[in-house]
Amino acid sequence: MHLPADCAVTNTGALVERRYPEAPHPYRLPFERDRARIIHARAFRRLAGKTQVFTHRYSDHFRSRLTHTMEVAQIARTVAAALGLNETLAESLALVHDIGHPPYGHAGERALDEALREHGLRFDHNLHALRIVEHFESRYAEFRGLNLTLGVREGIIKHSRDYSPVDHPELASYFLDQRPPLEAQLIDLVDEIAYLTADLDDGFEAGILSLGETRAGIRLLEGFYVPMQVKYPEAAEKLVFNEALKRVLNALVDDLIDETRLRAERANADTLEAIRDSPHRLAAFSPAMEELRLEAKRYLYDHLYNAPELAHDHDEAEQVIATLFHAWVANPELLPQSYASQIEEEGAPRVVADYIAGMTDQYILGHYQAWTSRNA
Repeated sequence: MHLPADCAVTNTGALVERRYPEAPHPYRLPFERDRARIIHARAFRRLAGKTQVFTHRYSDHFRSRLTHTMEVAQIARTVAAALGLNETLAESLALVHDIGHPPYGHAGERALDEALREHGLRFDHNLHALRIVEHFESRYAEFRGLNLTLGVREGIIKHSRDYSPVDHPELASYFLDQRPPLEAQLIDLVDEIAYLTADLDDGFEAGILSLGETRAGIRLLEGFYVPMQVKYPEAAEKLVFNEALKRVLNALVDDLIDETRLRAERANADTLEAIRDSPHRLAAFSPAMEELRLEAKRYLYDHLYNAPELAHDHDEAEQVIATLFHAWVANPELLPQSYASQIEEEGAPRVVADYIAGMTDQYILGHYQAWTSRNA
């Protein structure tokens, strides 16, 4: 059973409006054009060189920020289709959801945020993503940025959290006092599904996660591993693990679909307006599944993300980003002219953060090595 059709964001109304009006395309709908613009953006391509969990020195087999994004997009389309929502809007939001992340994954984001705090500023990858699509991407003669629809720009900001209108008056046009459409609400949850299962896969492949300990610590995995072990008694351990992990992903997706549909029906949220006016977000896991998901997430933090094997990469991220941030703030003349020209308006700390956030792991490491060589 699908949600009522009115729940889906249709290709009419305010959410398909663009900041700079454009004539309709003869055979592509507005969100389809947004999807194409995101995929062709330089910032999207750079995701291939940005860490998800494992840096380049570990292996080329593990997820990058780009391949993670592709997995999120696939799950988002599946969930949106099952709920009768706008699949292309959901896919576009999934493709753009991590575009604002700096190099070195979450360690890099923490380091950049800490550097900015010294100047009374913060780094928020959602807000930075909005700056990318509205300002930094420069591909068109008629306007700055990608000129995405209002629906996609709103989803970039609000897919994972709510922003206060008092704290962020500059975001007033994005309905901060209302819930985002269901397509946007789903993105943070399908992101959780994608990285939880992918990080279990990569962590096990890297030899950091022990299968026995992981099975004991994650009930959701153990619940599927045992029957797969019975079904495939002669299969290699890794293949049994793969079969169990696929079923973990499917269980999370099934639960998200069922619970979101149930909450929308209970709230009589049968239109976009009703979804916006809901006191709470309607996209959610069931309480039982949420408990299991949080248990798995805590296990990953304790045994993978904070594992001693990854400590060197985290330390490197902090060292590289902190060193270059302070060097460039103190010596802004070293920045490319396109960035240096913005300092009078934005201030050196913000401009330097923008410059760093756009870099890949290898590119910023090259800058760091050059800087330390000159100043040895």
